[in-house]
Amino acid sequence: MSVEPYREITFDKEGDGPAGQSAALAALARQGVTDLVMLAHGWNSSPSGATRLCSDFFAPFPGLLAPGVEAGYAGVIWPSMMFSGEPVPDYRALVTVLPEKEPILDRLTELLVTAPAEESAFAEFGALLRELTDVFSGAAGEGVAAGPGEPLPAFLVADPVEVCALFTAALEADTTTATAAGADAGAGAVPAEGFGGGLKRYWKGAREVLRQATYYVMKKRAGQVGASGLGPLLGEVARAAPGLRVHLVGHSMGARLVAYALEGLPSGARPVASVTLLQGAFSHYAFAARLPHEPGRSGSLRDMQSRVRGPLVACHSRHDAALRVMYPLASRLARDSESFGPAAGLLGSDDPRWGAIGHDGVLAVPGTVVRTLAAALREGVPASGCVSVDTADVVRSHSDICRPELARVVVSAARVGR
Repeated sequence: MSVEPYREITFDKEGDGPAGQSAALAALARQGVTDLVMLAHGWNSSPSGATRLCSDFFAPFPGLLAPGVEAGYAGVIWPSMMFSGEPVPDYRALVTVLPEKEPILDRLTELLVTAPAEESAFAEFGALLRELTDVFSGAAGEGVAAGPGEPLPAFLVADPVEVCALFTAALEADTTTATAAGADAGAGAVPAEGFGGGLKRYWKGAREVLRQATYYVMKKRAGQVGASGLGPLLGEVARAAPGLRVHLVGHSMGARLVAYALEGLPSGARPVASVTLLQGAFSHYAFAARLPHEPGRSGSLRDMQSRVRGPLVACHSRHDAALRVMYPLASRLARDSESFGPAAGLLGSDDPRWGAIGHDGVLAVPGTVVRTLAAALREGVPASGCVSVDTADVVRSHSDICRPELARVVVSAARVGR
């Protein structure tokens, strides 16, 4: 580990963790720590990979801190491993976080490897995805989720050939655009020639459909771990060490986790002094009191920024292909069964309803301050409220977060810099 003192906080899929974790963090305050920086990794991270990420991300911090600031560090480790071995993912890696689904994963892997050209194989693929995500077919082909939560993703119950064709077109369109621009083609992009023609070609999109199905599982899990695990734990830390200032940082789905931790804070507890979201994989309207396209509804985290004593900073980059292309597409298909149509406009970039906070920042929250990265580094960020910082100058892809400039943004939000 590049920094000390460092503690690792672990949660299972329900948000439960070993006894004594809050006491270990509170003990840092008795050792002289004034500020605790906590980083939650994103999805598709093994525990060892998450620890390496924390070490790399935290490395610049000691050299950025003002005299008199004693910082402690913590990694928030949660079960998010999904795929490994890019560019041909090892789908068996899913067993590490979904062990009870092993037979289903075996057959899904076989289908994705053999890529049969029969329509019946796609029908089986769709049925297996529903079993994987605990979504069951109801009357008239409608989907029924296994438990309460957000709207059911329509792509899990729609025609699987049509869904896989849609994702194939999205991947190919983004690959063409990125190649022409000399930019990153994005996660999941696989050369079309590896699949052949006809229906067989749509298995390229099927790989991304599986990613999105597991994204649906991880989305629910990240919110659960944040609200039921990290939030209550921070409440315990606040009671034991009321003077300790906590600074939450989350990447990708980990940004969703730390955002939902605000919802899980006990009433009256305000230990969180700042929040920095790095390429957050959740809605840019999450904190809105009213949705622009539906004023009678609010974002899922309405006004949760008020539970932060300092600023809530959303770092975003237009170069993030995962959030620019696949997140809007999956979000659109998750809420709108009428979305399956011509390929034109399928990337969803013209419809702001489906955008991610890591793509264009906090939207529909009055008073949100917008900064370029250069301005944020030169002038700092405001002392409170929502702030959107365009980090495209240094963040070139979804996982490109171990940058000293981003460490400086976190330090600015925390008010602990030189």
